[in-house]
Amino acid sequence: QVQVVESGGGLVQPGGSLRLSCAASGGIFSLTLMGWHRQAPGKERELVAAITSGGTSNYADSVKGRFTISVDNAKKRVYLQMDSLKPEDTAVYYCNAIVSRTSGTSGTTWNTYWGQGTQVTVSS
Repeated sequence: QVQVVESGGGLVQPGGSLRLSCAASGGIFSLTLMGWHRQAPGKERELVAAITSGGTSNYADSVKGRFTISVDNAKKRVYLQMDSLKPEDTAVYYCNAIVSRTSGTSGTTWNTYWGQGTQVTVSS
């Protein structure tokens, strides 16, 4: 079973920076895509940024120019560098990984796994 574990959340002042890290592990698989979502109190979970194993990335409009996502395929890790943080960035940040496995009987299959989330609080 694939496990996804986030780290790096915390409390930061407005204008500050944080770097989130997420690792996928467990079994033999290939990364297809990893991403970061967030959910603020009383709001729906939303996509923040995602990146394919080939390095193609996309961002929510609200974080473009401030957040940078990167992936290390060898280590099966994804990072989210968050700069110029704002109070409205406060949320629980969740990492997800879409992985593929290939077997002789099932061919190639894809599954999505989620981490437990890490709290990011931007406040003075």
